[in-house]
Amino acid sequence: MSQRVDGRAPDELRPLHITRGYMPQAEGSALIKIGNTHVICTASVEERVPHFLVGKRQGWLTAEYAMLPRSTHTRTQRETRGVKGRTQEIQRLIGRSLRAVVDLKALGIRTLWIDCDVISADGGTRTASISGAYVAVADALITLKKKGLIQSDPVTRSVAAISVGIIDNTPMLDLCYAEDSNAEVDMNIVMTGEDHFIEVQGTAEGTPFSQAQMQALIGLAQKGIAEITAMQQEVLSQD
Repeated sequence: MSQRVDGRAPDELRPLHITRGYMPQAEGSALIKIGNTHVICTASVEERVPHFLVGKRQGWLTAEYAMLPRSTHTRTQRETRGVKGRTQEIQRLIGRSLRAVVDLKALGIRTLWIDCDVISADGGTRTASISGAYVAVADALITLKKKGLIQSDPVTRSVAAISVGIIDNTPMLDLCYAEDSNAEVDMNIVMTGEDHFIEVQGTAEGTPFSQAQMQALIGLAQKGIAEITAMQQEVLSQD
């Protein structure tokens, strides 16, 4: 069995902490820390919808993602001339994941803008963004309900995400950057708190993987997501 760079067991998450209301001017926000990956997630409310939804009597949710220049070991250039393909892919993933758990009709004719800004990157930034953004969205909708702007909670279920992979033929949970860079298989899994899948992204970087290995990775992801879900609910239960 391969020894992990930080001494964790193969099925062990990095230390996880979520701070709700981290950005006080936003309707909803959270700072999520999972190991040395730290992401600020905010949910902002705009009282209008995109043109393609005008007259449809429903709201919208969309996401943006960015990495601060020194969130990485060497400076990452700001994307001032349009977002790169990787960023666009992550933004769409975050948006899809959150729309899967929000009733857009119950949201009303308004848009939730989700911003995920990585301030420290050590692997799993997209999955941390989803898990933190869920808390920010739930926080924003609690704010709307307190103001009487919505009658029922549009959040239908929770969502969280985690990375898993195979290193030296050993399935592992929650890869840090050093592990992710050397993984034979890399997978990102997004699930609801009810243990239902929203998205599975898996790639063999070298040797193809078997169905048994895939099932092992999914099992690890389910364990990790259950732990993240418990933390999300604990944070959101605090007044």
